[in-house]
Amino acid sequence: MPDKVELEGLERKWGAFWEEHGLYRFDDTAPAAQVYAIDTPPPTVSGTLHIGHVFSYTHADIIARYQRMQGKEVFYPIGWDDNGVPTERRVQNYYGVRCDPSLPYRGTDEELPREGARQVPVSRRRFIELCTELTAKDEQAFEQLWRAIGLSVDWSLVYTTVGERARRVSQADFLDLLERDQAYLAEAPTLWDVDFQTTVSQAELEDRTVEGRYHRIVFDLEGGGELEIMSSRPELIPACVAIVVHPEDDRYREVVGRRAITPLFRVPVPVIAHPLAEPERGTGAAMVCTFGDLTDVVWWREASLPTRVVIDRAGRLVPRVDFAAFGSLDPDGAADAYGRLAGLRASDARAEVAEALAAAGVLRGIEQVRHAVKYYEKGEHPLEVLATRQWFIRVLPLRDRLLERAAELDWLPPHMQVRLEDWIRGLNQDWNVSRQRFFGIPIPLWYPVREDGSVDYDHPLRPAKEDLPVDPQSEAPRGYADEQRGVPGGFVGDPDVLDTWATSSLTPQLAGGWGERPDLFAKVFPMELRPQGQEIIRTWLFYTVVRAELAFGRLPWRRALISGWVLDPDRKKMSKSKGNVVTPMPLVERFGADAVRHWAANGRPGTDTAADEAQMRVGRRLAIKVANASRFALSRVASRSSHKPAWVPIDAAELEALDATIARATELLEAHDYTSALAAIEEHFWAFCDDYLELVKVRAYGDDSPEHASALAALEIGVELFIRAFAPYLPFVTEEVWSWFREGSVHRSAWPQPGEAMRRYVELVGEGHGVVDPAVRAAVSWSLAQVRRAKTSEQRSLRTPVERLVVWAPRAWLEALAAAEDDLRAAGGVLALERHEADEPRAVVELAPPEQH
Repeated sequence: MPDKVELEGLERKWGAFWEEHGLYRFDDTAPAAQVYAIDTPPPTVSGTLHIGHVFSYTHADIIARYQRMQGKEVFYPIGWDDNGVPTERRVQNYYGVRCDPSLPYRGTDEELPREGARQVPVSRRRFIELCTELTAKDEQAFEQLWRAIGLSVDWSLVYTTVGERARRVSQADFLDLLERDQAYLAEAPTLWDVDFQTTVSQAELEDRTVEGRYHRIVFDLEGGGELEIMSSRPELIPACVAIVVHPEDDRYREVVGRRAITPLFRVPVPVIAHPLAEPERGTGAAMVCTFGDLTDVVWWREASLPTRVVIDRAGRLVPRVDFAAFGSLDPDGAADAYGRLAGLRASDARAEVAEALAAAGVLRGIEQVRHAVKYYEKGEHPLEVLATRQWFIRVLPLRDRLLERAAELDWLPPHMQVRLEDWIRGLNQDWNVSRQRFFGIPIPLWYPVREDGSVDYDHPLRPAKEDLPVDPQSEAPRGYADEQRGVPGGFVGDPDVLDTWATSSLTPQLAGGWGERPDLFAKVFPMELRPQGQEIIRTWLFYTVVRAELAFGRLPWRRALISGWVLDPDRKKMSKSKGNVVTPMPLVERFGADAVRHWAANGRPGTDTAADEAQMRVGRRLAIKVANASRFALSRVASRSSHKPAWVPIDAAELEALDATIARATELLEAHDYTSALAAIEEHFWAFCDDYLELVKVRAYGDDSPEHASALAALEIGVELFIRAFAPYLPFVTEEVWSWFREGSVHRSAWPQPGEAMRRYVELVGEGHGVVDPAVRAAVSWSLAQVRRAKTSEQRSLRTPVERLVVWAPRAWLEALAAAEDDLRAAGGVLALERHEADEPRAVVELAPPEQH
């Protein structure tokens, strides 16, 4: 036991010990009934972790450590989410490169640009190498933080979402879905991000409120008359295929079925009725364009309207439009009007069209508005809806079954369930899983090239399962040579990769050995717990439920633990753009990992919590107190007594109260209420330190006697149980204290069992034990508090003698106080104690004059 307790360095000391002894290694020989499996979220490896990550991952670790102490074999893997748009963007910015798949690979010695220089193009293979290189560096930094914070994961179970195993599992699952017709290829309207040049799924959208303009535009009607519509996107007039109104809008009953003429381009389009039209919005009449938004897609599909494309993948208007093919009444005039728009960004074309409409006298007004526009969650420009060829997984037919699964799942907290249910009910399209990116899981397909050079997308060439993983961009399918790539009679590889969620949604399969270790997978699946943030309920949680439903017809885990947001010290949501993101490592270095974990443990599931350094100071103070109080108690225990312990009422009462606290904490932890459990343990610990240690100090230091032996026994039992109870929360200081008086690791010891403290005490006392009176603890603690309050109010030292302490209380209280009178007098410096019966407890404390001490 050290002469002086130091918290600094405990993370390195015990982290190395845990790793050396494989303390958290999963024993795959354990029976399935003993396994507690956690589907740990793989953090996105595209920068740095923030305090919010530490917050939520600590919650899962507390549960893992508790379950391990309860005798469970905890399957606790960790993964890294490497692929996806964030990683590619980080590589582009870090190395100053961009991917150009048309370039040949020139090796790893290829010179990269100087910092601050303009991005240079590199080959696809080189770009992927750079992505792999940078994510490896980031993973090391992430691992360093997780080890510093004390995550008890099994580091031998590390996986990535873009490694060879991830590619094999993801591609195998995709081929299974294709075989069962759950995945399909379609050329359909999809959400397109012009910055990242890829499609995005419905789950990756976010509405942003932006400044906009509603344009009141006049359309002529064939046969005479006119119709006014309101539009925020007049640049899409050349893509207009209909005008829509509500079927019950009396203003337009006579025009439904007639044709309107688009201004500037003179293309006749039908006026149709549809219940999704909004009579109260604008004029009640709106353009249907291909495509302005997802509602356009509904109208286009249900009315079997034609497709007229004017926006390209860069978000610019296409170079040329064949207005004669559209049926324009003035093709030359339309082409001339469009010539001023070709090549412009949509926002610039919008202003140009508004000016042309005004010049033509068909712009009746402009209304400034703030309205919601859909963006990719990581994008900088509004999304476009483009018709592209993409792979989809069928989710719309699953909605009812997915709602049933949402109800089956045990939600912590329960109110998070509605978020998934609302998302499922709001689905309007299948899951688009193909992405036009480079660093990801390749879609494992090739397509035959016909003799005329066209590609046959209807009959994809599939690899054999034993050939997985494959990269169709660098490998040829069986039966073909690479020289046949892109030539008649040959093949082309699918150029796309799977959506990052298409891989992340397979984390139970990736971690659990699906397809490779059926014995292991049978033990860990379905898993017990999915801990995660609330912002990815509609993505990671939803998609994982989808994949488990499609593959196994069941939930992938029994419960979901949803964290709240971490706010900055001013209780504002943290974001990089606001510059208020709190990084965790400096806090770990200042306060210690146990202090940061203590702060995190005080955040209940689903509840927002501020990154509060004051709370971390409280945690540090607790860790120091745990060490110092344990050191004091164990220093006395080390002296040992030659006597058998006597039955001492205050010792017995303290240990029985500790049993009650442990029982309550156990009940709360079984319900995953780690915050309330910590509060119960911590409250009792401070009372133990402030009252009980002071009460027994003189007896513990006193002459060897049965009463002295009782104090030592109670101290040893109490300290041990507190250390075991705090272990899931404060793993470093508890391991340090444990090493002073026990072998092995506290984290492989048992969680305190029901009634353990009293059972051990009674075993030591033997036949001479009495009956516990809980009032002893209450009476003596209350009396000691009166003494302290008197000394504090008179600004006197706590060592000041008390000439007389008079206590009035009910008889049972006074009898209980008498049972601990010697300890009370010793702890409070009480020279004389008087007891008088009364209905309510009160006390008078007479301190010795200052000159007497």
